[in-house]
Amino acid sequence: MNENSCSFHEKEIRDGQVESVCAVCPPPYDKENSVLQAFRGIPISELKNHGILRALTAEANGWEPGAVSVEVLRAQEEWEAVDNIRTETGQASSDQPGQLISFNEALQHFQTVDLSSFKKRIQPTIRRTGLAALRHCLFGPPKLHQGLREERDLVLTIAQCGLDNQDPMHGRVLQTIYKKLTGSKFDCALYGDHWEDLGFQGANPATDLRGAGFLALLHLLYLVMDSKTLLMAQEIFRLSRHHIQQFPFCLMSVNITRIAIQALREECLSRECNRQQKVIPVVNSFYAATFLRLAHVWRTQQKTIADSGFVLKDLEVLAKKSPRRLLKTLEIYLAGVSKGQASLLGTQKCCGPQASHSKDLTFTGVCDLPPHSSKGTRLI
Repeated sequence: MNENSCSFHEKEIRDGQVESVCAVCPPPYDKENSVLQAFRGIPISELKNHGILRALTAEANGWEPGAVSVEVLRAQEEWEAVDNIRTETGQASSDQPGQLISFNEALQHFQTVDLSSFKKRIQPTIRRTGLAALRHCLFGPPKLHQGLREERDLVLTIAQCGLDNQDPMHGRVLQTIYKKLTGSKFDCALYGDHWEDLGFQGANPATDLRGAGFLALLHLLYLVMDSKTLLMAQEIFRLSRHHIQQFPFCLMSVNITRIAIQALREECLSRECNRQQKVIPVVNSFYAATFLRLAHVWRTQQKTIADSGFVLKDLEVLAKKSPRRLLKTLEIYLAGVSKGQASLLGTQKCCGPQASHSKDLTFTGVCDLPPHSSKGTRLI
């Protein structure tokens, strides 16, 4: 066999030209052995830059893949889809309706959105005139520190915001409250009779938030998502479903949020806020402490739904007069819970589904209460 016609030329290898290789080799000649011989002596690190390798793998030189089996194509498609599936899942996880939401996450939402239209409606403090203003100036609580007023205004602004079921965050708050109180692992409809089981008056929770706005839902969220108050929330919820002492849990909570709003506006919480250099945590604790006091009075004094109006009115007077006393009671209770000692219900048994509230049940709000009557129940 002619050596000149069947071997690679040194110049051709260096220039990366392989056009003459296949053209001059006769069919009987073994091209594989010839190529292997040509690569002998070339360092491995240089192979990736070699012209022959580039020519063998470049589509521009006319190389086309051979037939690929259906199994290989299917496996390739499945593998390429892995990254897409992972990316889509990661993007949707943050907006997943079934995902619980924390109080801080919900609060951060309100801290980042534009609330200027709602802020115009707030009245940060009660306007007093005449002797009332003089008495408050001389004997009333101290004014809130200047640096805390923006945080106070945020609380009052959230109380002006309504529930928007088109907002995913609002829906997550409702779902979280429902799941934590009922123990359900599944989402529920944002409208329906199941909200009456939680103590709303109808199928749409938004209709019961008048006077407290979304702050009422944030307070419920705080109560069920804080590990220190979750047990208390569950105990009060069971008490609300008692076959005799039942009351609408969520609606009672809304009324307590109203008390907290009024206490903040009347500067009853200013001393404690100044001491802690915080507003939102103080308001949250005040709400929880007031709810705890109501549950204690309700259980120990055998109150029923017929007593609700007067109990709330007396509770409002006590809460505004002695907020520090209520907060201290909450601290003692939570300390007992951490040691497994505190319990609101004791050995009382609460009914299950048969304790659901009547659809005809109406509940008087703090703002709608009539003047005190001599027949009303008073706090001891």
